[in-house]
Amino acid sequence: MPLYAIFQIALKSLLRNKTRTFLTMLGIIIGVAAVITMLAIGQGAKKIVDEQISTMGTNVITVMSNMYNRSSVRREAGTSSGLTLEDVDGMKEQLDNVLYASVVARSFGRLKYRSSNWYAPVMGVDTDFQFIRNYEMEEGDFFTDNDVRSGNKVVVIGTTVATNLFPNESPIDKMIRLRNVPVRIVGVYKPKGQSVQGGDQDDMVIAPYSMVLGRLMGRWRPSLNINVSAVSKESIPQLQEDIMTYLLDKNRNAERDDFIVNSQTDIAETSKSVSNTMTLLLASIASISLLVGGIGIMNIMLVSVTERIKEIGIRMAVGAKKKDVLMQFIIEAVMISVLGGILGIVLGAVVGKVLENVMNWSIAISVWSVVLSVTFSCAIGIFFGWYPAKKAANLNLIDALRYE
Repeated sequence: MPLYAIFQIALKSLLRNKTRTFLTMLGIIIGVAAVITMLAIGQGAKKIVDEQISTMGTNVITVMSNMYNRSSVRREAGTSSGLTLEDVDGMKEQLDNVLYASVVARSFGRLKYRSSNWYAPVMGVDTDFQFIRNYEMEEGDFFTDNDVRSGNKVVVIGTTVATNLFPNESPIDKMIRLRNVPVRIVGVYKPKGQSVQGGDQDDMVIAPYSMVLGRLMGRWRPSLNINVSAVSKESIPQLQEDIMTYLLDKNRNAERDDFIVNSQTDIAETSKSVSNTMTLLLASIASISLLVGGIGIMNIMLVSVTERIKEIGIRMAVGAKKKDVLMQFIIEAVMISVLGGILGIVLGAVVGKVLENVMNWSIAISVWSVVLSVTFSCAIGIFFGWYPAKKAANLNLIDALRYE
């Protein structure tokens, strides 16, 4: 019997019981929709991580002293392996593949303008920091090398600080008090959003490190960090090793554990690994719905075989072969699965859009997740439809004709 004829027979059989056919494919619809939605949420999470990492700068390497290394606690006085201002110039002069380098002195302080108050992190940096972290200016300009050399009391602020201190006016050239030190705002940088750790990158005050160390910290000098920008993404691993070697050579009593040399690649890989694990977990849980839907197909197809035993017997009596009967029931199962899969994709896209608009979640439906869902739906139809189809094809002709 031609395949198209078998296809027509299978389609007519399904259309005779529209309600039962729809209820049979409902499990597949829900399962595929759940998988599509879960994968979309996972892809959206990875997209957010990529965007957040891109706001942190280009080919950035962060160098820190490891304050939690116990071995450094046991060292004698005067043998500390902390980072210094001289290390920035040393790395620029002695290491290849260094494009920019800046010290980072972190602090915190209260900002006051007229009757408005705001607390914000403060970062004391060099002018290279603007290029390392890709800061673009919304208003005004970044401070200059002369500001750094002279320790001028100037700052650049984020949009969160600007909004809270200056809701109705431009902050440029305004004088504010930072820990009771009068400073002038020279620029507002463009919004950068949340960091990978979840902090607000726009709630920040950036100032010359010379001013921060001299005016805000005084004698209390915490361990400094250093940000380095590599000339290319490919050179990052080698530059990380070169920085570690430089620090160990400079600090003879130091060990590798005394320093942390991380790159954006390390952060990205860690974040994506966590995201991939969560996506796989969510998709695995959602796939259970597909399994339940497949079992539902097999159950209904077995019932259908029982109801149509006499019909099958008549078809075999007029010349239908076992393979024709087998193919008919497999096609019915596959049609239910594929149509359910298509409706599930539509439902999953709608649910994803609703979550994106109502919950403000980032949703990204990828082509491969759609292809995977349709392929999986077809596989379920064949797998769970095979046994009922085989049972129908193996019916004894005489018994089938006598069946009441």
